[in-house]
Amino acid sequence: MKRTYIKDLGQNVGQEVMISGWVDVRRDQGKMVFMDMRDMTGKVQVVVLPSHAEAIEQVKEVRTEWVLNVTGLVNKRPERNVKAGVLNGDIEMEITSIEVLNKSETVPFDIGGDTREINEEVRLKYRYVDLRSDRMQKNIRNRHKVIKHIRDFLDKENFIEVETPMLTKSTPEGSRDYVVPARLYPGKFYALPQSPQQYKQLLMTAGVEKYFQIARCMRDEDTRGDRQPEFTQLDMELSFVKREDVMELNEKLLIDLVTKLYPEKKIQQVPFPRLTYTEAMEKYGNDKPDLRENKEDPNLLAFSWVIDFPFFEKTDNGGWTFTHNPFSRPKPEHVEWLMKKENIGEILTTQYDVALNGFEIGGGSIRNHNGEALRKVFEVMGHEGADIDKNFGHMMSAFSLGTPPHGGIAWGLDRLVMLLQNEPNIREVIPFAKTGEGKDPMMDSPSEISDEQLLELNIKTLKK
Repeated sequence: MKRTYIKDLGQNVGQEVMISGWVDVRRDQGKMVFMDMRDMTGKVQVVVLPSHAEAIEQVKEVRTEWVLNVTGLVNKRPERNVKAGVLNGDIEMEITSIEVLNKSETVPFDIGGDTREINEEVRLKYRYVDLRSDRMQKNIRNRHKVIKHIRDFLDKENFIEVETPMLTKSTPEGSRDYVVPARLYPGKFYALPQSPQQYKQLLMTAGVEKYFQIARCMRDEDTRGDRQPEFTQLDMELSFVKREDVMELNEKLLIDLVTKLYPEKKIQQVPFPRLTYTEAMEKYGNDKPDLRENKEDPNLLAFSWVIDFPFFEKTDNGGWTFTHNPFSRPKPEHVEWLMKKENIGEILTTQYDVALNGFEIGGGSIRNHNGEALRKVFEVMGHEGADIDKNFGHMMSAFSLGTPPHGGIAWGLDRLVMLLQNEPNIREVIPFAKTGEGKDPMMDSPSEISDEQLLELNIKTLKK
């Protein structure tokens, strides 16, 4: 018999069907046994009556979280037992036979309630159990809906999704890289991408014009509670655009996403208010202000744009570094300052950040598409000509071969979904998250590798 999904049982009243799933709850009433069965589409109450002797014998050993095929009749519930507004609240299945597909030992924690109350390291160790809970199922399924909505929206806007490499080059442009030894090239290493920044700009050189990617990014940063070694971005880049074009498109996408997928939520102000970096710092003390009029309302979304950031800031040793991205372009009126390397602290960039309820959820800029202008950025930061060519020669070469003006943005997708799902941290919306210390208790990683592997990679480890 072909499997029927639990959500479709209401269409099969009076018929015999088979469902497959997990035992969610088991209630033994003596002569009869009630169970709630669960699959990816929902739950239904099933009952085993004494008139079905074989099924009664089978159900005696069944426990919660066992995986079963159950066959039975779909019946209307008596009027007094109907649960209004609940999936399958007006029906139940009368079980005629049970097939045990797999047994389960007692699970390490109860998934019937809000598992946020459980020790997080235990939850992460048994993440495949934690993900069975209603809340976590909603989180990962709604995450899928958000990503699908983004893909469909951008497809209609004539974007194409292009995958970029996971093995790339280590360059001094941001956080610490995760590096991968290149076995075939002893002493040399790949780097895992902190973002697809350089590749997406090279795609503009390649004539793609409208690119996006749901991109995996890796940064070897110091541990912090709401930071993950790997995370997901919505990454996009567009050719022949100005700052306003990118901001307008992304605002439209965010409004459409919230309106269609989260109709219970209210966007406080449309169009999104705009603040300069100076205004945000002077009025709110940070560059991602929480503008909600009522901070107790979890369904109130206060988006805002922050613009006109300083391009450079002083380092601890008195030099200069970029505030956001070395590939940004200054505001048009400040390009000459960059080219002459004067008034460094006063140069403003075309950077734009989008904030939501006190979190930065995205940031981007119009880029330097001129190689000499990009070289000046690295010179301001103290890099020598030879080092610039070694690290970024491929970008300089591309910019000398017909690169159009372009700009883009990247959203922190985990953080956006966290806020939309009213969750306290990004680990709640990442299916297989790591601890705040960057460990994976489920896979027990990071872990040592064998001496044979180290030898093959020409690597020796030092004991501290």
